[in-house]
Amino acid sequence: MTFEMIGQLIGGIGLFLLGMQLMTAGLKQAAGRSLKQALEAATRSRLRGLLSGTLITAAVQSSSAVTVATLGFVNAGLLTLGQSIAVIYGCNIGTTMTGWLVALIGFKIKISAFALPMIGAGIALRTMSKNGRLGHIGTAIAGFGLFFIGLDFLRASFDGLSENIPLESIGHGPLALAIFVAAGFLLTFLMQASAAVMAIALSLVHTGSITLSAAAALVIGANVGTTTTALIAAIGATPNAKRISAAHVIFNLLTGAVGLIFLMLLAGWLDGLDATRFDLVSLLALFHTLFNLTGVVMIWPLTDWMERMLNNRFRSLEENESRPRYLDKNILTTPSLAVEAMNQELARVSRHCTRLSKEALSAETASRDKIEAEAQGIYQLVSKIAEFNQELARQNLIPEISETLPISLRVARYFSEMARLSATLADYYPQFDAIQDEGLKKNLFEFKQAIIRLVDMAEIRDDSSSQGYETHQLMREVKHIYQQLKSSLLEQAVRGRMDNAESMALLDAVSQLQRLAEQAEKASSHWSSTLPVHERGPLHKEQTPA
Repeated sequence: MTFEMIGQLIGGIGLFLLGMQLMTAGLKQAAGRSLKQALEAATRSRLRGLLSGTLITAAVQSSSAVTVATLGFVNAGLLTLGQSIAVIYGCNIGTTMTGWLVALIGFKIKISAFALPMIGAGIALRTMSKNGRLGHIGTAIAGFGLFFIGLDFLRASFDGLSENIPLESIGHGPLALAIFVAAGFLLTFLMQASAAVMAIALSLVHTGSITLSAAAALVIGANVGTTTTALIAAIGATPNAKRISAAHVIFNLLTGAVGLIFLMLLAGWLDGLDATRFDLVSLLALFHTLFNLTGVVMIWPLTDWMERMLNNRFRSLEENESRPRYLDKNILTTPSLAVEAMNQELARVSRHCTRLSKEALSAETASRDKIEAEAQGIYQLVSKIAEFNQELARQNLIPEISETLPISLRVARYFSEMARLSATLADYYPQFDAIQDEGLKKNLFEFKQAIIRLVDMAEIRDDSSSQGYETHQLMREVKHIYQQLKSSLLEQAVRGRMDNAESMALLDAVSQLQRLAEQAEKASSHWSSTLPVHERGPLHKEQTPA
């Protein structure tokens, strides 16, 4: 194998992968929220999930993008695990579109006749509209052209390969097929792109460098090799991400094992096909599609069992309330889903803060250690949200999403302050217990009850966007009671019914209670501003947070 052939091979793979990345990135950005809307069809049934996964993967040419979107939907509660598993099945079928593109276009016509003009047209569109939808379409078109230029270099690098490296000497038995499966697995692991291995297999068949059965074994190895991507993505991920990755691994391993058994039985017949009478490249693409369809047919009846089994796994992370449940770095590449995940986590922190605040307000002598431990858990969650927010800010974001990130950080800070104020309330229980005046006790009780109602009202729920007005009115009531309580305390001190140290401590305590209510009301108000405009309540549609 000459240096020129090696250079062509490496360069061809590089151009192919670059083209795939540009094409996928452009299509994802051009689709925008359409990707989310299209995937929402999967919420109705598993069959719809299968079809959605297939069609969307074929459209954006990226199973990882659809997998990440699926993860976001599962974390948001819009998809069940069973439906998401069906989408994963569809992703595997959708990836076969790459093979058909290569087989039907890449080896049938002169590539330079259309690939170079596509690159030029794509860059022209990108120049005219850099960040608009037209610009993203231009990126996809340019990537499409590079995709085929890389394929042309791959094909050229394999011309005459059999003369330099006699791959057929490996043999034709089960051991030889196993070697090619291992090679496909290794190549996919190294390049993290099964599409590139598929292109290599098609090119080898086209140039006659390997037999059809050997190329089919490469394809099986590439399919199994995609499980390494899922396993890597699951490291440190959310429980749902681990479950989806596990489903991906189970499906691909089972499909690969059955596919290899059938391939060993049919290898002799496949290798006996006459290349002058049959289009071996198209047959390999057909094998890839049938291989994945057969896998879906086999594993479909096992989906219920798989869902039950996976739901009982990876539970320890969820049981630890100080760890994020919805934040997953794998969805950072799809900002709209990442924002939804962050909102889900903020809603979860809101529930923790509501519970903690009500415990601290309701108890006469709450456990200081218990409240402090819960507050520490909230601090850790807020810290993780801030880190996720910063990583999201480094992505290529549209203005609508960029504007929500500082607001999300502000909401997280309000929750952190609520936790801190709740934890400090235990310091004032002795002062509350020391109050002798019945009227003052009653005012303090009413003040606490009003704050509890406000904190409960301000908790982030599905309908929180419509509660802004009620929360705002309740905050006015809390402020009114606070002024009355403060006046009563000052009057008690002036009349000598309470010494100065005691009155100052109680004034400080009720001030802390008032501040707790303010933080809850602000968190609720600002959180509504992180939602898309069409999801906000009437109080927030025209409101810009201070």
